[in-house]
Amino acid sequence: MQKNRPVIGITMGDPCGIGAEIVVKALADPLLRRRARYIVFGLSEQFAYTADALEVELTFHRDHHENLRRYYHELVVLDYDEFSLPPRMPREPSRIGGQASMAFCLDAIEAAQRELIDAIVTAPISKTSWKLAKFGKYPGHTELLAEKCRTRHVAMMFVTPKLKVALATIHLPLFEVRHRFTIGCVFNPIELADKALRDLFGLENPRIMVAGINPHAGEDGRFGDEENRIIAPAVLLASEAGINVSGPYPADTVFLKAVEGKCDCVIAMYHDQGLIPVKLLGWRDAVNLTLGLPIVRTSPDHGTAFDIAGKNLADPSSMIAAVNLAIDLAEKRLAGRQGSQ
Repeated sequence: MQKNRPVIGITMGDPCGIGAEIVVKALADPLLRRRARYIVFGLSEQFAYTADALEVELTFHRDHHENLRRYYHELVVLDYDEFSLPPRMPREPSRIGGQASMAFCLDAIEAAQRELIDAIVTAPISKTSWKLAKFGKYPGHTELLAEKCRTRHVAMMFVTPKLKVALATIHLPLFEVRHRFTIGCVFNPIELADKALRDLFGLENPRIMVAGINPHAGEDGRFGDEENRIIAPAVLLASEAGINVSGPYPADTVFLKAVEGKCDCVIAMYHDQGLIPVKLLGWRDAVNLTLGLPIVRTSPDHGTAFDIAGKNLADPSSMIAAVNLAIDLAEKRLAGRQGSQ
């Protein structure tokens, strides 16, 4: 058993979704349990009930979230007695689900900032539940993390064995993208991806390709001028800053180039442009990694799946991949700290 294993904080996500199920199934993996120690931010009663229903034996220490400290138990599940959920859980967005999942997130962020945990893995939340709970100003985890960590520039990177993709714009309606589309919003993920590929993934000279936003990357302005006005200047700025970046390339071919090994990361211009190839190629093992934060945060690349919650149908593969990546990155950071002392 490893000494000085990292402590990984896992949020249960929306308690009405599949969060508890995929957390239990992931932590049932003996290889995963040996790699780290764990603090679960969630409802301990639901955690225990889910483990019993799945016939999974997990020994855990229970404590109230207000007593949070750096534990030396193998597995700690914090409890939130203030959230009283009905015996028959509503398998849909709800105010109580939004309130609980937000509390889990806020406490995990605080714990990471206090260095009580070495990384955060977030189970899925419902954006509708957050809205019902009056947290609608946060479109998702990424924006919440950026605000609480006081980080100006963040980006979503999706990591699979075959493909890495970072996004220029995140949770925006498609027809709103053009109103927020600036040189900065393209340059920032290029810079953040380059730093992450170097610092977190150990690449000395990462190669980054940038997708266009229009069909055929605009075809020299025939199908839109955003490539010439915005994307190309951002690529030039990044190149002049010493980043090995090229583009814009037509989006219908750039991901194939990446899979063929011609680059280490693709910068996609909007959510679905990047997420469709990610989920097509790595549905079971894709991980969402937030770039630009002072803490490590990963998450599985799927939602709450209310329709299958409580039915023992949820696949924990993406959660397991998210935990493994969080451990890898936490170990790298811990090694870096020890090396600098």
